Amino acid sequence: MTSLIEKSPLFDLRADVSVRATPEEIYAVVSDLPRSGEWSPECQGGEWISGEPSAVGSVFRGLNLRSEEVVAWAPLIRGEWHTDSRVTAAEPGRTFRWMMLSHAGADQQSVWGFDVEPADGGSVLTHHFRMGTATAGIHEIVKDLDETARAKFVEEWTAKIAQDLADTLHRIKGIIEGS
Repeated sequence: MTSLIEKSPLFDLRADVSVRATPEEIYAVVSDLPRSGEWSPECQGGEWISGEPSAVGSVFRGLNLRSEEVVAWAPLIRGEWHTDSRVTAAEPGRTFRWMMLSHAGADQQSVWGFDVEPADGGSVLTHHFRMGTATAGIHEIVKDLDETARAKFVEEWTAKIAQDLADTLHRIKGIIEGS
């Protein structure tokens, strides 16, 4: 029997919000990953460790913080940890995306991003996350779980990501609109 963890995509979520700003104004904020601590539920910010800031191919090292309450029963990393990601798309006023790298620096099918489209009264900002195949981290989390627990983890992690996307958009909207 094939494990649920082998499903592709494992996660594919998106959320959007209307923002009273131009696509270029929104892009300037969401592509500035060191500012992510202002809006991300887990990323506290970080620094560019290679390449030009926000450029395709550049690598960002994020500082993350996860509480004990997040999917509390699962064997997740808690407290502070770092992640590296590589920018995969950077089209000012349109799209900004980054791929999570493994601890060994290898590409993973774990991509976060923002898309912006002009709309009446401003723009629509979409935040999305797609994990094509499970990352090394997901495999580590579920390695000792049976299929029932794996399904519970995927269900609860999906809900967590959906809430993170919504919370992120709410915070970005507040930052940009000054509310």
